[in-house]
Amino acid sequence: MGHRIQFDRYPGGVMKALTLSYDDGVVHDRRLVGIFNQHGLRGTFNLNSGTLSKPGRIETTEVAELYAGHEVAVHTVTHPTLPYVPDELLTEEIMEDRRSLEQLVGYPVRGMAYPNGGYDRSLSTKLEWLGIDYARTVESHGRYTLPERPLEWHPTCHHNHDLTAHAARFIQHTKTGTPLMLYVWGHSYEFNDNDNWQIIEKFAEQIGGRGDIWYATNIEVIAYWKAVKRLECSADRSIIHNPSAISVWFTADQQVLEVKAGETLRLTQRIKV
Repeated sequence: MGHRIQFDRYPGGVMKALTLSYDDGVVHDRRLVGIFNQHGLRGTFNLNSGTLSKPGRIETTEVAELYAGHEVAVHTVTHPTLPYVPDELLTEEIMEDRRSLEQLVGYPVRGMAYPNGGYDRSLSTKLEWLGIDYARTVESHGRYTLPERPLEWHPTCHHNHDLTAHAARFIQHTKTGTPLMLYVWGHSYEFNDNDNWQIIEKFAEQIGGRGDIWYATNIEVIAYWKAVKRLECSADRSIIHNPSAISVWFTADQQVLEVKAGETLRLTQRIKV
């Protein structure tokens, strides 16, 4: 059967990833981004372009600088509940938000969070047509797993739901053979409204700066696993070609290996017996 290969690694050869997602582009994102940056966390910020620069919201002029090093993603122009929106207005809500945000940040915006958490299965195909690679729900499942359907991406937990306990369990997790991911979501105004900024501050101190965790934006997680699935393997598992533009890590015969962008890797030359 050849080499025993497991695709259980993130960039750098680690088995754990942390990603975060925050909605609406409110002014409290400034403090939240500062906490993330201080501890090396990286997240996705889902913005409504139609409400930017309004009272309580981030200014359009600060979007690029504030969210640098993180991801800006679609949250629609006006925040409607999408299952009840006619198709032509759905298209406008998504595409106009994409266009506006892309003009601000200077890169393709291909991620999204469902406004009000509203989604149904029929939206997946429509979002694909509109250039969306993933869309986050608000249906937390409490697990540390990758999404089965990226356009219905269920997070691990909201930040108010035992975040410290989740961090401790995630750090201590030693399961092998399966890539692990902790996905936290919320709204930064909730920390202000509930006067509980200490929740995210403690979490960031607890889980940040670790060498065994990949700190990624939502789109980076999706892009990486697309690259994993694009790998080309020979029938006898001795040769692996990576046609993507990013490196991919995996385990072969219990050894962690990297196949670089465009590289063809011969395992017989890399496996140490």
